[in-house]
Amino acid sequence: MSNSTVRSAGSDVRPSRPARPGAPQVPGPRAERRRRRAREPQRQFRGVVSPQTLSTPHGKAIYWIVLVTVVALFTAVFVFPLYWMITGALKSADEFAQMPPTFFPKSIDWGVYKEAWDQLDLGLFLRNTLIYAAGAWFFTLAIDVTAAYALSKLRPVLGKLVLALMLSTLMIPPMVILLPAYLTVKDLPILGFNLLNTPWAIWLPAAANGFFIFLLKRFFDSIPRELLEAAQIDGASPVRILWSIVLPVSRPIIGVVSILAVVNVWKDFVWPLLVLPDTDKMSISVGISSLSAQMPQNVLMAALVIASIPAIVVFFIFQRSIMAGLTAGSLKG
Repeated sequence: MSNSTVRSAGSDVRPSRPARPGAPQVPGPRAERRRRRAREPQRQFRGVVSPQTLSTPHGKAIYWIVLVTVVALFTAVFVFPLYWMITGALKSADEFAQMPPTFFPKSIDWGVYKEAWDQLDLGLFLRNTLIYAAGAWFFTLAIDVTAAYALSKLRPVLGKLVLALMLSTLMIPPMVILLPAYLTVKDLPILGFNLLNTPWAIWLPAAANGFFIFLLKRFFDSIPRELLEAAQIDGASPVRILWSIVLPVSRPIIGVVSILAVVNVWKDFVWPLLVLPDTDKMSISVGISSLSAQMPQNVLMAALVIASIPAIVVFFIFQRSIMAGLTAGSLKG
């Protein structure tokens, strides 16, 4: 091979020359990365187990075992009463009273649900409760939405004081205001009406809810004020702005307030027991309780299952809306 060929082949590759004595050493990329990591402040992890431990196979196994155990335990604690109610309704009266109790019914009897429906007159109680829940939902939105809108956007004089007084009512135990509320319903101030055995005794107290007003106000605070000012420039009144702009934007939180208002009326027991003494006016919870002494235990369990179905269905359908609405408006951005 000629010298010219050797020179042409080696022209692209230059041999590395040794550094001259005293010349500064240029660090390589790996050494530079090590120095950067050394200069970075060490992160302090405050927890029971460090991320380094969780990254190991042993740590991952312990993590998943503890997670599955805790989730299964809490699920069993919350679901077991519902399971016991459903399976107890499917047992016969003798099997239900058997000691020790059986966890699975020996013979399933679906006719107990029809017996509970007929003997306890659940159709009447369900219709009454539906009327009470629908009216409470309407008045809750009509009163709480307008109050929250006024406190958030209209900003009246002493608005912060009024809000503080509303929130202070959440610190009072419900049993403390039970007697004053009953006396108020029995003899309505100024007007002097007796609201006992009327739906108004359920609707009006349900609408006065400081927690709902607080939730709605927090969401209304997150609505950009420029949007409302643009509507005001176009000549829209405050009522028009509420109806055309605020309400369409506030569908998540309005859905949450609606669900909570209906469920609160549906499951309430003490207040309907006081203000609705007539049998024809009773709600589902009070009606079942008043007739429970005359019914077999399995029939009573079947009635409780029927009464629980609407609330359970509402929760499973709107559970995402509940979580989304409760976190909506918590962060501005």
